[in-house]
Amino acid sequence: MQQLCKAVCESFELCIIFPSKSTMMKKFPLLFIFFSITFFNDSFGQITSPDTVKVGVYVTSIHDIDFKQKEYALQLWLWLKYKNKEFDFEKNLEIPMAKSVEKSFSTIDTSDGQVYLQMKLQCVMKDTWRIGNFPFDRQTLRFSIENSQYDSKSLIFVADTVGNHFDPRFTLRGWSIDSCILATGVRAYETGFGDESLSKPHTEYSAFRLRLSITRDAGGIFWKMFLGMYIAFLIAYVCFYIHADGMDSRFSLSVGSLFAVIGNKYIIDSSLPESTSFTLVDTLHGLTLFSILIIISATAYSLLLVKKNQLEKAKRFDMRTAQIVLFLYVIANIYFIVQANTN
Repeated sequence: MQQLCKAVCESFELCIIFPSKSTMMKKFPLLFIFFSITFFNDSFGQITSPDTVKVGVYVTSIHDIDFKQKEYALQLWLWLKYKNKEFDFEKNLEIPMAKSVEKSFSTIDTSDGQVYLQMKLQCVMKDTWRIGNFPFDRQTLRFSIENSQYDSKSLIFVADTVGNHFDPRFTLRGWSIDSCILATGVRAYETGFGDESLSKPHTEYSAFRLRLSITRDAGGIFWKMFLGMYIAFLIAYVCFYIHADGMDSRFSLSVGSLFAVIGNKYIIDSSLPESTSFTLVDTLHGLTLFSILIIISATAYSLLLVKKNQLEKAKRFDMRTAQIVLFLYVIANIYFIVQANTN
């Protein structure tokens, strides 16, 4: 490059001192090529090189997790460092999955030729929950930001990965935090947002994403939700040990247990979002209802044997059926619970 510059300067001096026709034709092309390459590189770099925005977050609180409404509250510090003042993230900051955003604190430092913006946000986030294994569920809380005015051709995000990204002192009641991951990428929109100059309705915006993986501490809540169901099953199971003379009592207890399980399921479903898939809650309640139905059917068969004066046969049938039903019910519960806890 130095030799090229030297040659250009010499040619330029010669053209000034000896402005002959042959010299002009021989030397000026070199000068023209030099300035054309320089101009092309500068122009091309400005078009294809988006500005970099460095982003970092620090989560201070997560609370009010509402499964029914599919939302939760998130409080965090957010900071951005960039050189192009036109980005103006105070006005152009967009949080796509937020139901509401409240800015409680904001400060800007424009020294050292760059903008350093720091703000504290309180957001109510909307998200989808995976309730298939509830209450042994694992959830991913997601937070992302974009610039509403500048697409990925103008800016790209770079994650500030130094230090922790959440306060290890805060505890999320009933949950444990597994991981906190920062990532950047591009979010595509299949629309031009009314821009008729685009050849096809497709735009892309740079996105900064935070993924917080949490696991529910299910021990206590499991027994709170399913204890009534298991007691109802045991009440129906006790019917096998009632004497054949008390068939009316056996039927009453079994049918009462059946309705108790149905009521328990409705109570649990009222606190969960609607789901089209078969969840662990549905599986355990369905298993219990089917087991109670077997108990009622077994009671009906025992009643038939009693009416035939086959009391001993009815007693043996009750004992065998009781052992089989209890064994299969316990094994099936253990299997489904372990499977949900390991997935």
